[in-house]
Amino acid sequence: MLGLWEKILFACLILLTAAAFTWPVVLRLRLLRRAMPESRGGDPLKRLIDTLAKVFLQKCTLKNERIFTGLFHVFIFYGALTFDTMTVNHILEGFFKDFELFGSTSFAVAFSLIVDVFAILVLAGVFFFSIRRFVIRPKAYRTSVFDSGMIYLLLTTVTLSYLYFEAFLIASHPEKARLAFLGKFLAGAISSAGLAPATIASHFRFSWWLHILIVFGFIAYVPHSKYFHMFTGPVNVFLRSPESSREIRPIDIEKTEIYGAAKAVDFTWKDFLDAFACMECGRCQDACPAFASGKPLSPKMIICNLEAHLLRERNKVLAGKRDDLPALFPETFSPGEIWTCTTCGACQHVCPVEIEHIRKIVSIRQSETLMESRFPQELNLFFRNLETNSNPWGIGFAKRADWTGGLDVPLLEERKKAEHLLWIGCAGSYDQSGIRIAKSMVSLLRAAGIDFAILGPEEKCCGDSARRLGHEYLYQSLARENLGLFLKYGVRKIITFCPHGYNTFKNEYPRLLDILAEFTAEEKNRLAGIEVLSHVVVLHDLVRNGKLPVKPNPELNLTYHDSCYLGRHNRMIKEPREILMRHSPSRFVELKNSREHSFCCGAGGGLMWTEENLGQRINHLRSDEIIASGARTAVTSCPFCLTMLQDGVKDKERPEIEVIDIAELLAASLGS
Repeated sequence: MLGLWEKILFACLILLTAAAFTWPVVLRLRLLRRAMPESRGGDPLKRLIDTLAKVFLQKCTLKNERIFTGLFHVFIFYGALTFDTMTVNHILEGFFKDFELFGSTSFAVAFSLIVDVFAILVLAGVFFFSIRRFVIRPKAYRTSVFDSGMIYLLLTTVTLSYLYFEAFLIASHPEKARLAFLGKFLAGAISSAGLAPATIASHFRFSWWLHILIVFGFIAYVPHSKYFHMFTGPVNVFLRSPESSREIRPIDIEKTEIYGAAKAVDFTWKDFLDAFACMECGRCQDACPAFASGKPLSPKMIICNLEAHLLRERNKVLAGKRDDLPALFPETFSPGEIWTCTTCGACQHVCPVEIEHIRKIVSIRQSETLMESRFPQELNLFFRNLETNSNPWGIGFAKRADWTGGLDVPLLEERKKAEHLLWIGCAGSYDQSGIRIAKSMVSLLRAAGIDFAILGPEEKCCGDSARRLGHEYLYQSLARENLGLFLKYGVRKIITFCPHGYNTFKNEYPRLLDILAEFTAEEKNRLAGIEVLSHVVVLHDLVRNGKLPVKPNPELNLTYHDSCYLGRHNRMIKEPREILMRHSPSRFVELKNSREHSFCCGAGGGLMWTEENLGQRINHLRSDEIIASGARTAVTSCPFCLTMLQDGVKDKERPEIEVIDIAELLAASLGS
């Protein structure tokens, strides 16, 4: 198609475009190499299959929180793949006359139809997103306005320039039409205009060059834009950790000099990759309870600002000059962002490319708490209470079993052994609402004939709140003592009624074992083999097996609040609902945000122990959902959630709404 000098010019243009695309990619790869190491191995074939399924089936965007947005993204995604295929053909036909990628096959005929269909769908997608971003302007879309405009412009001009080319291709070579209905229609209009063959040939050649120049310009722009997620997103999905929202990476206190992330290079390469993979869709921001309640935290901006920081300070990062880098806090991340995260995981659950927001926030908290001793003032008392009495209230640890008075609850210290350790936790030991859950569990386990005992005064806080507030040293101290007790009594099964304790024992203590030198390999194996059970699952199994008979109450109007650490983090969705449906099969209602999309109560991430001074109270927003549901009994499965929602409905002056734990509901039915 092209003459010799045109081919030379075209080849130079290809090399120039490749260089323009490659340079920023190489820069980002070099930045990744300067970050802290991290292992992301494990079953690469399974990872690859999962990634391909998620990307090519577009599971990443076809989520129920943004159905139409996801659908139009699918149009653009597959439209991009279609036009990328045509670009390959476009390039090769420049060097080889009459080249056709698919030849004269049946697929070539079908593909001519596919291209025209996706031309329409891409333009529809661009129109949809343009209206969303520039007219409706939801909060999630109020960043990267110029970048978005450039992408929409390039997508539009690439599509229209292709149709321009296709029209004159068919006008000059009618046999090329096949099933290209748009091309046929436009070629018919050209023929009707009575253009001379030479004019048609000139337009054909010009349209070919115009389309390829726009395409190459788009390719060169991609690494500088959020559209780069087309390449980094699938890689990020491949390297994801499904447990990242519920687990914090342990710090080897004895071997580490820098705790947490004070400077950019303290993050790992995966944190850097997250920053480069963000598609800036704002789903995380929409799902964040802190943002919804008017606080400064936006998970989206945490990632966007990290990327901006890395690119701005790239020379210092590449030179390895850690001391010359500005501090991340508070220069890049403000106190209002870092100390308002509940670690609920809603951001990570909805992220199309599996970005891990929580670990970055907790890493900065670790640096501030352990390296700088800077944290919200009220945490001074909280940390001191944990250090001296192993509970947040600072009540003497000798009183930890006072709630058992008159109940004859067995202690492991006296019995030495039991089939189950019933973990009471700090709330169950000292807080009146938590004590009611503990007493309910005792009555239920006894009614079902379950052998159990408690640690009583020997029990220590599990350390969840301390860890998520950044005090890794205090968390590990508490964990060491608890693990020692598990060994001492040969604990094989633990029942918890606090999701935070459940998550800590099941998911985090096992990872901590790798760096604890005081335990032998055999002891670590024993500890790793402990079965951790949530009371929701235990009660569900007992009810299902008939060991805890449930008497339906058709007058009971119920709803259920999914605890973040039980529902979203550990995927216990169906069990509590099956219990509640037995209680009130016809009058159970779901909250507006439920199941894996549940809205946080506001207490997670250690914020149970901080003052909520910014924006609205998160528990008030969740209480509004309970009130709107019309339910008169809201059931929870977490002592923190119980307290926060009881306070919420009380603040809303709705005394007729009862908030109780699922164990209390079952225990009450025993006596009915």
